[in-house]
Amino acid sequence: MADNVYDILEERGFIAQCTHPEELRELLGKEKVKFYIGFDATADSLTAGHFLTIMAMMHMQKAGHVPVALMGGGTTMVGDPTGKSDMRKMMTKETIDHNVECFRTQIGRFLDTSEGKMIFENNADWLLNLNYVEFLREVGVHFSVNRMLSAECYKQRMERGLTFFEFNYMIMQSYDFLKLNQMHGVCLEMGGDDQWSNIIGGVELIRRKEQKPAYGLTFTLLTTSEGIKMGKTVKGALWLDPTKTTPYEFYQYWRNIEDVKVEECLGLLTFLPMDEVRRLGALEGAEINKAKEILAFEITKIVHGEEEAIKAQNAAREVFSGSGMSADMPTYEYTKEAFAAADVIQALVDTGLAGTRSDGRRLIEGGGVLVNDEKITDVKRTLSDNDLVDGAFILKKGKKKSIKVIVK
Repeated sequence: MADNVYDILEERGFIAQCTHPEELRELLGKEKVKFYIGFDATADSLTAGHFLTIMAMMHMQKAGHVPVALMGGGTTMVGDPTGKSDMRKMMTKETIDHNVECFRTQIGRFLDTSEGKMIFENNADWLLNLNYVEFLREVGVHFSVNRMLSAECYKQRMERGLTFFEFNYMIMQSYDFLKLNQMHGVCLEMGGDDQWSNIIGGVELIRRKEQKPAYGLTFTLLTTSEGIKMGKTVKGALWLDPTKTTPYEFYQYWRNIEDVKVEECLGLLTFLPMDEVRRLGALEGAEINKAKEILAFEITKIVHGEEEAIKAQNAAREVFSGSGMSADMPTYEYTKEAFAAADVIQALVDTGLAGTRSDGRRLIEGGGVLVNDEKITDVKRTLSDNDLVDGAFILKKGKKKSIKVIVK
């Protein structure tokens, strides 16, 4: 094998924690390793957070290792308490099964799914028909309740009340690792750093029960400089499904990230060589915008294809160059009646550019709102047919956010 993929992941900023770093690095350098990542099917599309784990899978597969994508058809019926202050709402089996199929299709777009190159499994196949007493005898005996309660994922919930239902999650995830080890010889589990406690559970279970080597590795979580999970938009999550987050909106999200996050995201979410990543990350002032354009283009190209990335980039440039209109920018539709009744503040709220009317008023007072290319200074400014060009107008918030408002 060429470069050791462990070194590649480390240099690009993926690795947060690893159970046996030297041992694992040596193994990845000399053998074809089967590794798994679990995906709980809580929605019908993957998000930007999942994309980081998919990038890691792509690096691993390129280096000759075999990804196992484990769909959480069983664990989704329980819900992972990790990082949650409340219990996850229950989902029907039909919804979960539908989501599993959506995930399989999306993941399959990024990886080589041909025979021997990748494996899909669904933990519903072994979790849903478990014999409870057998499970306790086979797996439960290896877990110390004291040890589990000291895990970060449970500590956060103890004050609010942790149900026995959720308490089982770590054991179920550990059992998944054991099953995949027995079925396919999977010896490495990877996941976000918030999964560390759950991953260690599986590593220890295999080492105790099977007397075999097993490893766990977690990835850096994508967060803003304030520590908030990256990938949240006005509309909610940043989805990989183009019908839920358009390629333009997806591109714009990355085009508008904080300056300090550019180098990190280029390392994690693109395949650009690290010399180029460091060069772009070192740009300052207005120059950093060039790096952001490259970042947005490269990520959009991987997720939506080159054609959509070019369209999104052109649309963004058209809007920011002042020509305003572009067929590929996000749109909002008003009926003629709603348009007649709306003022600029209401339009800001309706399109999601402002959270409340008070926010909208503050934006106008701060000089950050434009209708077409006219800066709005009057908080009572209404909208009329004079603002329309071919039945639409452009509402801008600052330099970076624009929405085409169509009146029908």
